[in-house]
Amino acid sequence: MTNFQEIVNTQLSILESYFPDLSEKQKAQFTALYALYADWNSKINVISRKDIDNLYLHHVLHSLGIVKMIKFKEGSSVMDLGTGGGFPGIPLAIFFPEVQFHLVDSIGKKIKVGQAVAEGIGLTNVTFRHCRGEEEKQVFDFVVSRAVMPLSDLVKIVRKNIRREQTNALPNGLICLKGGELQHEILPFRKQAISIDLKDYFKEEFFETKKTVYVPL
Repeated sequence: MTNFQEIVNTQLSILESYFPDLSEKQKAQFTALYALYADWNSKINVISRKDIDNLYLHHVLHSLGIVKMIKFKEGSSVMDLGTGGGFPGIPLAIFFPEVQFHLVDSIGKKIKVGQAVAEGIGLTNVTFRHCRGEEEKQVFDFVVSRAVMPLSDLVKIVRKNIRREQTNALPNGLICLKGGELQHEILPFRKQAISIDLKDYFKEEFFETKKTVYVPL
């Protein structure tokens, strides 16, 4: 295995090359993620064990693919449904310190990891809940999700969670990180959905088939 610090430095430099305006505090928080996730992953498998060395590329940078669709306004509220160990919610909460994030997952031990990581890096703009999406009744400006379930199923679950009052450049709705062939999934929403190819923003091979999809609700 490559030297721990080498992995962090190499991957962080990729992150900073795409987001050069990160503050020193944000850089420190992103830097701290590797040790925290590596430690928790040895106890509770939240990221594929062979993938932990690609934490920044496959998980952090991928989560920030949502930034290419929207820059959330200060004071916005966002729910991350099916967050797992905290993706995309934790990287987004670091990136948008003035936005409130609520991370939800039906698996308790994954929520426990997310909470510990958020605490470990001093994130104060995140809350967590161990429940199924159907049980969460609060309303938000946006719901984000990463490859949790088909788009139509997600829309059914989260429609109730979307606030009516609009404050962002995009109307409130659902923003998903997806991979592979999506035509069939997007078909029911083709008239209103917006899809962007992350390969247009991130040059690494991992992003070749990755997309960010937005559906106004």
